[in-house]
Amino acid sequence: MADPIVPHFQNDAGVDRIRIGVKEFQCMGASPPNDHPHVFLDMGADDQIICPYCSTIYLHDPALSPHETVPPGCRYSAGQAA
Repeated sequence: MADPIVPHFQNDAGVDRIRIGVKEFQCMGASPPNDHPHVFLDMGADDQIICPYCSTIYLHDPALSPHETVPPGCRYSAGQAA
């Protein structure tokens, strides 16, 4: 299965904030089967947004590609499901 068009991010590590290279994405909380409803988030003109389900703070970092996160490994890919 291919990666979704809109990037999905998960926070399996339980960190309070994740730097990402996109402003529009979906937060899924944790990897399945422990994910919350996949909520679409759009930062708009802002550089950060808080997920209303898991309270993860996402910070836009234009130096990152759409596939990179800090900490690493927070971008979800359907092929990584256990």
